[in-house]
Amino acid sequence: MVSEAPPQRVRVVPFQHGLGPLDYAVPAGLALAPGDAVEVPLGPRRITGVVWDADRLAAPDVPAARLRAVIARLPLPPLAPALMRLIEWTADYYVAPLQAVVRMAWPSVAFLSPREFTEYRLGGPLPQRLTPERAQALERLAGRQGSARDLARFAQVSEAVIRGLVAAGTLLAQTVSGDASPPLPDPDHAPPQLSADQRTVADDLVAAVDAGRFAPILLEGVTGSGKTEVYFEAVAQAIRSGGQALVLVPEIALTAPWLARFAQRFGCAPLAWHSDLKTAERRAAWAAIADGRARVVVGARSALFLPYARLKTIIVDEAHEASFKQEEGVHYHARDVAVMRGRIEGLPVVLATATPAIETQVLSQRGIYRHLSLPGRFGGAELPDVQLIDMTRHPPARGSFLAPPLVAALARNLAAGEQSLLFLNRRGYAPLTLCRACGHRIQCPNCTAWMVEHRLSRRLACHHCGHQMPVPAACPECGAPDSLAACGPGVERIGEEVQRLFPTARTAIATSDTISSPARAAALVQAVEGGTLDIIIGTQMVTKGYHFPELTLVGIVDADLGLAGGDLRAGERCWQQIVQASGRAGRGQKPGRVLIQTHQPGAALMQALKHGDGPGFFAAEIAARRDLGLPPFGRLAALIISSEDAAAAAAAATTLGEAAPQAEGLLVLGPAPAPLAMLRGRHRHRLLVQARRDLPLPAILRDWLGRVPLPASVRVVVDVDPYSFV
Repeated sequence: MVSEAPPQRVRVVPFQHGLGPLDYAVPAGLALAPGDAVEVPLGPRRITGVVWDADRLAAPDVPAARLRAVIARLPLPPLAPALMRLIEWTADYYVAPLQAVVRMAWPSVAFLSPREFTEYRLGGPLPQRLTPERAQALERLAGRQGSARDLARFAQVSEAVIRGLVAAGTLLAQTVSGDASPPLPDPDHAPPQLSADQRTVADDLVAAVDAGRFAPILLEGVTGSGKTEVYFEAVAQAIRSGGQALVLVPEIALTAPWLARFAQRFGCAPLAWHSDLKTAERRAAWAAIADGRARVVVGARSALFLPYARLKTIIVDEAHEASFKQEEGVHYHARDVAVMRGRIEGLPVVLATATPAIETQVLSQRGIYRHLSLPGRFGGAELPDVQLIDMTRHPPARGSFLAPPLVAALARNLAAGEQSLLFLNRRGYAPLTLCRACGHRIQCPNCTAWMVEHRLSRRLACHHCGHQMPVPAACPECGAPDSLAACGPGVERIGEEVQRLFPTARTAIATSDTISSPARAAALVQAVEGGTLDIIIGTQMVTKGYHFPELTLVGIVDADLGLAGGDLRAGERCWQQIVQASGRAGRGQKPGRVLIQTHQPGAALMQALKHGDGPGFFAAEIAARRDLGLPPFGRLAALIISSEDAAAAAAAATTLGEAAPQAEGLLVLGPAPAPLAMLRGRHRHRLLVQARRDLPLPAILRDWLGRVPLPASVRVVVDVDPYSFV
């Protein structure tokens, strides 16, 4: 009697939190390979997973006779081997679950079939019963169309509210395609007229794309030097070669000027990937990326992991930006993962910036990154003149925040018909609301943070968890009426001061609250370029990528604010923000001026800004990092322990601290309560690990966490290469 051969088995990474790889039997007639999406049984349920190389992941040893069978192979393009290696590297380096990284390549829309979708838009009669939630939806959905889930997200109500409006006939159904093709950009639509310096750099980038090899390149150019037009030549070459180009940007809402320049150069818009896409748009975009129809993609961090069919180059625009570091879920840095994707897939990665991060500068100095430079502004424009305003010698008037020299400069600019920008990286009207009677400070109920007054929306808001409440008429602690005072300035308060000083000036406040989409960013650009605005008051939202030829004055309202970060990058980040904001001045034919308000004019950073001495400032910063063994000369990792139970969080942090690994070149600091000791209702403690670069830090962290059993109520987040220390 001949025994039956054991069934073929495959290793599957299930999309189930907390569950590692599992082996399954392959049914007869079903061919599976690594990278395939599959449906598998798990207990009484069916879940999705991905087939992985069995020799690269360990799984429990289950006898063949006990293996459960794969239910089906799902109709998705399989993950390419190179993308699987990138997913493995990301999960290992950032100590993250493998399936969490896979889901960034296969978002939920990937599993939707390419079909027609039903969307809804306002158009029917008002409902007979108008609840507050329905009224909010009607107000926020004007001009919107999308699925029920999309509209619920836009209106910030439940899906049940949207379904009720559909049943009432207020929202009307529309049928849309879920597989629309993006337009094809033409690499020869409108070739630019480049300067000699720009042409030299552009030719180098084109040659790197043609070579088809890994090449990390730092493209450093002063603000206004035309970096975008130069790296567009690399994008054009990727299109000519039949491939795809990915351009990563820090925030998709900032890309309106970039999109206009792209359309002028290539004759159409690129495919945009961002969280504001509707379900049908997102499904169509993912499919076009996966099969190669999308030739150029612009997007924020998450676009990096998508399954490009023929990727030829990656551009990281504003590569210094801290917002490329993901602070939720998998705590990866898109700049660094982009370089690793280029290395694995063998393609050039261009880091474009006017203010390179210290890590990038050091790699360039070592010759690991090639350094291409654009030292001058395009078209003969000069860099702006920078002056410091000593706030101890020129204090603002009582109740004001703009010093007399800055007010006088604004008046001169208005008289000359030129535009101005006031930069303050603080949203809202005031960062603190205080009771004059009892001293009570209004705090978020979910976080150890003050509620920020937003006078435009007449709300108090927590900038950490999103909690909002109306501004109370009386102090919630002592009940004193009309006793609440706004303390400190935000951009709304500066805007109020500007309107008081210059009542006829046309002003706009530009923050993430007012520029929340590409459409609103485009409207701001149109207003500035059309000459219908005199003074812009904004946060870092307006410090990157905007080109306003008539804007000749930039005022930095509080340069000292950026030095209060309390982490190793505080000085570097302050330099970058002020240089980027200053770079908005004098980009046309008229000279620009920058006035920096500071209480510390003698500080090394302020003197470096005044004299344009970036090399000297960064040489000192790099030397200090080297002496202290801080990144990029050493490694850091943070462990954030949290729980809704304060005692459980503290106990777990103590237990982890007592079990901390011991090794030469490894230092564990803490545990200690986090500076933001409560976030979204969870009590938080932190440990910080400092390690030599040659130590296997991810393996050390995994071993440490694996040795310490913790209760289910406690959550531990690992943040490798942290940017936030709160």
